[in-house]
Amino acid sequence: MIEAPGPLAAARTVVVPHGTPGQVGEVLKAAGVISNADAFRIAASLGLAGRMHAAELAFPEHASLRQVFAVLRSAKPVQHKITIPEGLTAIQIGKLLAKGETLTGDLVTPPEGAVLPQTYAYDYGATRASVVERATAAMQRTLAQAWATKAEKLPIATPLELETIASLVERETARPEERSHIAGVLYNRLRKNMRLQSDPSVVYAVSNGAGTLEHPLTRADLDIASPYNTYRVNGLPPGPIASPGVASIQAAAQPDVTEDLYYVADGTGGHAFARTLEDHQKNVARWRALNPNAPALLP
Repeated sequence: MIEAPGPLAAARTVVVPHGTPGQVGEVLKAAGVISNADAFRIAASLGLAGRMHAAELAFPEHASLRQVFAVLRSAKPVQHKITIPEGLTAIQIGKLLAKGETLTGDLVTPPEGAVLPQTYAYDYGATRASVVERATAAMQRTLAQAWATKAEKLPIATPLELETIASLVERETARPEERSHIAGVLYNRLRKNMRLQSDPSVVYAVSNGAGTLEHPLTRADLDIASPYNTYRVNGLPPGPIASPGVASIQAAAQPDVTEDLYYVADGTGGHAFARTLEDHQKNVARWRALNPNAPALLP
């Protein structure tokens, strides 16, 4: 009886509750894992059950009673995953966590830049707060390591400022080879007391932290009064404008050594860099030639 193939036509996962063998048997019967809950209960009373785990467990197709009890005793819970992409704002991350159907607990919006973008595995029923806690600890470890190994004489005073630079880098470019170069430009501008004039910081300000706009940036947007508007304020914004990934954090800690002070989109998904305003204006002219209908915001 315990060796006979069971009724399960295809492998499936089942959330096994805390309860008596009789209660667990009813759940497994309803899920199609076993055909007879009484037989399950009797087999459990004969010592096959051992210490059964309450978790989401994977049962193979046509699992015999012996196999079912082996799963209940020793199988690891099914792992679910949630991926936090690089460059999301706290609001966007909160919405992502809200969509995690196998997560539980209240909606959690972490502080801006608090969590490290990566993939996190969790058991069925894990709380959203527990994922945020793990992602926050991962960010703290990553920042501590980057701060300990950062280049000398960077014009920043705290790991938060390092992360703020990293968040600007993250939102400025999607090209890995450009990250360190953009970080170098931002540091050069800080050293010369030049305003950073980072468009993503304006988007963050205008969108109230949402991270996206439904329209291209306008002159009015560039004039918005906000500590995050780096067209109007000197120095860094008060904190990150998104959660940067490991690569952008490393770029902020180890920027390119460059004399460049400017960059502008080059029309191919990357950026054209320049040391002088004259060269920058030439790059801007090329960009405008490729984008004749774009708003004339650039100098």
